[in-house]
Amino acid sequence: MADGHRILLVEDDVLIGMMLVDMFDALGFPEPAQATTNEEALAIVAAGSIDAALIDINLGDEKGWPIADALAARNIPFAFTSGGGDVIPQEHAHRKLVAKPFRLSDIEATLGGFFV
Repeated sequence: MADGHRILLVEDDVLIGMMLVDMFDALGFPEPAQATTNEEALAIVAAGSIDAALIDINLGDEKGWPIADALAARNIPFAFTSGGGDVIPQEHAHRKLVAKPFRLSDIEATLGGFFV
């Protein structure tokens, strides 16, 4: 499934990030590029080595919308992750939302959908 695709994982909770990295590994994906803030993620996106992304909507006091905008401008597929209660802006309302707590099957379906 992975075929060497590089995925950006934007998650501010270290334990959730570690769990997602384990899920990527179980699904045969390489270790993702990781960021915990908008600033870190935008730098990775600007470097140009990302094929897809999972973006946590709530990053501490920030929202992940600037990352979503940057990825959309580059036609890089992405999905949001959230613990719930978030309203996705209209311009990104068509993007997939993966709810926490994560199930491996949901992550597999989301990542697989990026590279169809």
